Amino acid sequence: MRIRQVALASSDLMMADETLCRLLGCAEGYIDREIIYFGLQNRLYTVGDTFLEVVSPAQPGAAAGRFLERRGTDGGYMVIVQVEDLEREKKRLEHTGIRTVFSDDRGVAKAIHLHPKDVPGAIPSLDEMTPPESWLWAGDGWEARAARHVGDIKAVEIASDSPRETGNCWAKAYGKALQQDGKHWCLSLGNTEIRFVLDSKSNEPALRAIDFDTLDFRAICAVADELGLSRRDRVVSVCGVEFNFC
Repeated sequence: MRIRQVALASSDLMMADETLCRLLGCAEGYIDREIIYFGLQNRLYTVGDTFLEVVSPAQPGAAAGRFLERRGTDGGYMVIVQVEDLEREKKRLEHTGIRTVFSDDRGVAKAIHLHPKDVPGAIPSLDEMTPPESWLWAGDGWEARAARHVGDIKAVEIASDSPRETGNCWAKAYGKALQQDGKHWCLSLGNTEIRFVLDSKSNEPALRAIDFDTLDFRAICAVADELGLSRRDRVVSVCGVEFNFC
């Protein structure tokens, strides 16, 4: 079990795509036309063998549109965790009270989305792939589109005024134990993790940061400065989220 994909929501897909392509070192983002089912359009970027996606409303009433209206800005939208046996996870979830809002089974790819009111901070998804190293949502040939400046997504960070409570919701969703690491609470998912941090001014839990393996930090800094992105140390702010380049 590990984080395999993270999605951001943006009100300006074209600008977000240009920024992310240049910052990550991608020639282009993959377009998944099937997500119009959710009233969305997207771009998806291969980072190592994990994926970063940006979505934007394409139709009135899309959930991402309501998310952007409520926040008043871009932000972290979804965390997709790959699991070994989705049927086993679904049976476990039956006893938690956590609601499922979407289910998809294509044989080689299966997924469920959980209700963000039950697991706050982002939409949690549990996905199974056959074979496990594949990723149907990224289209054919995703390996050839790998980013030049960054590698795998290693962690996401969710901020709230009650990080332990928020963390316990995610721990229940994924059937893992919440652990304390200094001032933070953490959920270990294979070689990835979800951190839960305190933000006493937060109106609601929110995905605030993503950690990436870094391949070319000099190039990242050059692009960030050229685009006028907010940058401090090894952190660059994009689409309302802090990218931590480890």
